[in-house]
Amino acid sequence: MTRIILIVVALGLLIAGGGFLYLGAFPPEPKTQTIEKTLPNDQFRAR
Repeated sequence: MTRIILIVVALGLLIAGGGFLYLGAFPPEPKTQTIEKTLPNDQFRAR
Protein backbone atom coordinates (compact mmCIF):
# COMPACT_ATOMS: atom_id res chain seq x y z
CA MET A 1 0.00 0.00 0.00
CA THR A 2 2.72 2.48 0.90
CA ARG A 3 4.65 1.50 -2.23
CA ILE A 4 1.74 2.62 -4.43
CA ILE A 5 1.50 5.93 -2.56
CA LEU A 6 5.24 6.51 -3.00
CA ILE A 7 5.01 5.74 -6.73
CA VAL A 8 2.08 8.16 -7.16
CA VAL A 9 3.91 10.89 -5.23
CA ALA A 10 7.11 10.32 -7.25
CA LEU A 11 5.18 10.49 -10.54
CA GLY A 12 3.50 13.70 -9.40
CA LEU A 13 6.85 15.25 -8.54
CA LEU A 14 8.29 14.19 -11.90
CA ILE A 15 5.33 15.70 -13.77
CA ALA A 16 5.56 18.93 -11.74
CA GLY A 17 9.32 19.13 -12.36
CA GLY A 18 8.79 18.54 -16.06
CA GLY A 19 6.19 21.31 -16.13
CA PHE A 20 8.60 23.75 -14.48
CA LEU A 21 11.35 22.80 -16.93
CA TYR A 22 8.97 23.27 -19.86
CA LEU A 23 7.92 26.72 -18.61
CA GLY A 24 11.56 27.64 -18.11
CA ALA A 25 12.54 26.52 -21.62
CA PHE A 26 9.45 27.93 -23.36
CA PRO A 27 8.05 30.82 -21.29
CA PRO A 28 4.61 32.16 -22.24
CA GLU A 29 4.47 35.29 -24.36
CA PRO A 30 3.79 38.49 -22.39
CA LYS A 31 0.43 40.10 -23.02
CA THR A 32 0.82 43.41 -24.84
CA GLN A 33 -1.67 46.22 -24.39
CA THR A 34 -1.63 49.65 -25.93
CA ILE A 35 -1.79 52.56 -23.51
CA GLU A 36 -3.50 55.77 -24.54
CA LYS A 37 -2.86 58.76 -22.34
CA THR A 38 -4.30 62.20 -23.03
CA LEU A 39 -1.67 64.89 -22.61
CA PRO A 40 -2.70 68.48 -21.89
CA ASN A 41 -2.19 70.83 -24.82
CA ASP A 42 -0.56 74.01 -23.48
CA GLN A 43 0.01 75.46 -26.94
CA PHE A 44 -3.38 77.22 -27.17
CA ARG A 45 -3.54 78.44 -23.58
CA ALA A 46 -4.09 82.20 -23.20
CA ARG A 47 -1.12 84.06 -21.77
